[in-house]
Amino acid sequence: MIFSCQKEDHPNIILIMTDDQGWGDVSYNNHPYLSTPNLDEMAKGGVVFNRFYSASPVCSPTRASVMTGRHPERMGICSANCGHIIDKEITIAEMVKKKGYRTGFFGKWHLGTLSVDFLDANRGGKKENQIHYAPPWNHGFDVSFATESKVPTWDPMITPNKSAGDVKSSLVEGEFFGTSYWIGPGKRVSQNLNGDDSKIIMDRVIPFIEESASQKQKFLSVIWFHAPHLPVLTGKKYKSLYSELSEDQQHYYGVISALDKQVGRLRKKLKNLGISENTLIFYNSDNGPETSLEVRNENIPFDRAQGLTNGLRGRKRSLYEGGIRVPGIVEWPSQIQAGTKVDVPCFTSDYFPTIATILGFDLKEYQRPFDGEDIMKYLTNKKLKRTKPLFFKYKKQFAVIDNDFKLYGVSGEPLQLYNLKKDFGEKKDISKINPNKLNALNILYNDWNLSVEKSNIGADY
Repeated sequence: MIFSCQKEDHPNIILIMTDDQGWGDVSYNNHPYLSTPNLDEMAKGGVVFNRFYSASPVCSPTRASVMTGRHPERMGICSANCGHIIDKEITIAEMVKKKGYRTGFFGKWHLGTLSVDFLDANRGGKKENQIHYAPPWNHGFDVSFATESKVPTWDPMITPNKSAGDVKSSLVEGEFFGTSYWIGPGKRVSQNLNGDDSKIIMDRVIPFIEESASQKQKFLSVIWFHAPHLPVLTGKKYKSLYSELSEDQQHYYGVISALDKQVGRLRKKLKNLGISENTLIFYNSDNGPETSLEVRNENIPFDRAQGLTNGLRGRKRSLYEGGIRVPGIVEWPSQIQAGTKVDVPCFTSDYFPTIATILGFDLKEYQRPFDGEDIMKYLTNKKLKRTKPLFFKYKKQFAVIDNDFKLYGVSGEPLQLYNLKKDFGEKKDISKINPNKLNALNILYNDWNLSVEKSNIGADY
């Protein structure tokens, strides 16, 4: 069914995020095996970032940056299963609702628990963690279909064989995985939960978009896939696409191909509804790829962790490029020229201020520091140098990216400096021959970190 086009003013907004998808895990980045035709088409139809970053090398903090435009440490989200999105933060959903948007969240939330009376996932229902109850329906979303954290990428409610990776030893193969999909307070989902998890999520997204279009109502749809986070497994249909490769590769690449199919399904639906031209879509991963046994130096091999960084140093949990530089695409046909390439570094904290500016909000009215900036000037190639540096902080690591230069540090160790334009693999530390740049970036970091520490104790509220 085709609905008439919505009124051409503000765009519909879709924020897509994958989980642990490496910089190299798309075929448009010259992957040797992987096929992602729908992401390739999206890339051709919009903007591809040559340097797009997640705000953190792990999941929960990056998600907080998307929701608020602020560094996750400002609200106490230091890592996965650490803290929650607090009520005094203003989420992107709460913001757009002021402009009459209908809002929907679908997929992996990981910004707080979803249940206070049922032991769910990592923290839900445990008495000591009820303080972390912070579901999407309490933070501006009209419609929700959410899990607290990870689930298997095939048959998400069922515990797979431990070869799928990251399966607790206490779980029994074939039994309940322990993590539910929730649509509201005390409302767990029990239907249409078999097969590919990315399809299961999109099965809820499509009706939300159809209903919004039929009501001629602008919408924000946040789609946070679990794929390709461990436990990684897929069905025969997707494994067969890579039958000449190893079992682990068949599963990993098959999961991404299944996800890619759902991106294509979404884009086709937008066109059929006549709303694709004025729909703004952001696509990115929440961090770099999970690591294998060789670099984890642990006793449990994650052989399904087949993600590629295409030569970037480090992986998930690292503030080197491989942990934070991720696939990034933006598509808005009516406003952004197809085939655009952006070399300016941008990151997930930029989404909130960019959308705020598009919708006519003045961020100064919120009276709090934002770590991102409006990036439309970069998407349209009107400006080729970043105005605001990108700041990162994760446990003992910290980093600052100022256009071509990057400061990297670990508490108690000598600072490192890299020229990413000349050395994208961060192989040559140039701190000794560029002491002035090193010191300048370190001063910027220390000033920013002081601001973050003030935020963390509630100074922004």
